[in-house]
Amino acid sequence: MLRPFLLAVLSLIVSQTSNADEQRLPRSSPESQGVSSRAIREFVETANQKIDTLHSFMLVRHGHVVAEGWWKPESPDKPHVLHSLSKSFCSTAVGLAVAEGKLSIDDHVLKFFPEEAPEKPSDKLKQMRVRDLLTMSTGHETEPKLTADESWVKSFLAHPVPHKPGAHFQYNTPATYMQSAIVQKVTGKTVLEYLKPRLFEPLGIENPEWMSSPQGISTGGFGLKVRTEDIAKFGQLYLQKGMWNGKPLIPASWVEQATAKQVSNGSDPARDWDQGYGFQFWRCRHGAYRGDGAFGQFCIVLPEQDAVIAITADTKDMQAELNVVWDKLLPAFHYTSLPANAEEEAKLKAVLANLNVPENHVPNTIKLPGSR
Repeated sequence: MLRPFLLAVLSLIVSQTSNADEQRLPRSSPESQGVSSRAIREFVETANQKIDTLHSFMLVRHGHVVAEGWWKPESPDKPHVLHSLSKSFCSTAVGLAVAEGKLSIDDHVLKFFPEEAPEKPSDKLKQMRVRDLLTMSTGHETEPKLTADESWVKSFLAHPVPHKPGAHFQYNTPATYMQSAIVQKVTGKTVLEYLKPRLFEPLGIENPEWMSSPQGISTGGFGLKVRTEDIAKFGQLYLQKGMWNGKPLIPASWVEQATAKQVSNGSDPARDWDQGYGFQFWRCRHGAYRGDGAFGQFCIVLPEQDAVIAITADTKDMQAELNVVWDKLLPAFHYTSLPANAEEEAKLKAVLANLNVPENHVPNTIKLPGSR
């Protein structure tokens, strides 16, 4: 009697393992995808010397993972907090809701929350649109403060708007929360619930977690936790203009808008934070764009190289982190495959297998909105 049951259980386990393997990105040697193993190794070694500290790294070229490593105690199956890299996922939910006709990026923000608006909204607050939330150009001089004692939407709408919306870039995490609140308002689902069947499940992103506000709304601008490969898949989806396994998950038009320079945010050609801002994506040097989060969480997409770089970290110098990427990894890419190099590939694998967070590293912390 037990034998059929055991066979059924074994079949289920094999099936689940097979499905998990099918949803992984394909693996390949660096040289077969036109990337130098030696250059990747030099990137990892330089990052170990100059950055305190990386947690994980994955390089995808032509849709294949060619290098991956975790600094112990981090591991492939361990979710990592994304901090503001969460914003790029939240704006994707906005794009999907737009595609489904639930809202327009030219809708006024006050339209969605008449019951939480100030008694006498200012003219500039009345002018604020969803587009301005997406581009961090709400017209605020400072970020609204969110607390555990008041509705976060109400606090946002009560904050002074001294500038014309759309004309003044001001990094603004509460603006991303408002995107999350709007998606929930028009769909009846939190951003986490809304994205599960539309993004997370098709990409094989298992058990994503997202913090909620005291009002039960996904925090949007922070608080999402997924694995390193999930970050890489998200970047690959955008690199592929929203296509996944031959099916469109995100409209290509949204990908183009979200990753293009929508507003100017500086003029220093040497800073990756001065290259322009899209819909919750940053433009980078070298024709790239990225989602990023505090302490070095990166999803870097390089269209010219047909590559994606996913990094998790705990560092205070994020520009130094990107500098190592540009200095060491950009020269690693070649337009054609390279001759197999077993010796260098073995050296790279040895380095990647023996990574550790330094024992004396003091973890960075951040005060989250609404915390006491």
